[in-house]
Amino acid sequence: MKIQLTVNGRAVSRDVTPERLLVQLLREDLALTGTHVGCDTAQCGACTVHLNGRAVKACNMLAVQADGASITTIEGLAAANGALHPMQAAFKDCHGLQCGFCTPGMVMSAVDLVQHHDCSSEAAIREGLEGNLCRCTGYQNIVRAVQQGAQLMALGTDRPSAASSSVPN
Repeated sequence: MKIQLTVNGRAVSRDVTPERLLVQLLREDLALTGTHVGCDTAQCGACTVHLNGRAVKACNMLAVQADGASITTIEGLAAANGALHPMQAAFKDCHGLQCGFCTPGMVMSAVDLVQHHDCSSEAAIREGLEGNLCRCTGYQNIVRAVQQGAQLMALGTDRPSAASSSVPN
């Protein structure tokens, strides 16, 4: 079956089998390997991408279901000039990663959380990220990164000024 979609702002047309997963299309056909396969059961969140602006787990979605959609992967989150997205910058600044395997999916989920859900408290952030597992960090720096990323996204910048930052480093 032929599908057409937009991936990271680029039009893509591919022939896919009905059982081909979106994560396979992204990783194997389009070489967008930032979308990780962790569990293959939608439990870990490592495969999280944005479909029409909302976070979805690409290992739990058929490629044909994305026909006509707009997909953003971690590779498409940064600006065209290479500048990090505010959430990516916050994860870097707050050391919100350790081995890095969960990080792309965690960042994509965090952006969705800030854009579409409550992230006003540490508890709300932890609840909002429940579908993303990290086996290394203990989540404290991830929560701080989401707090800082939310601040940066609200400011429309990639770095908070010393005066405006209320998130401890």
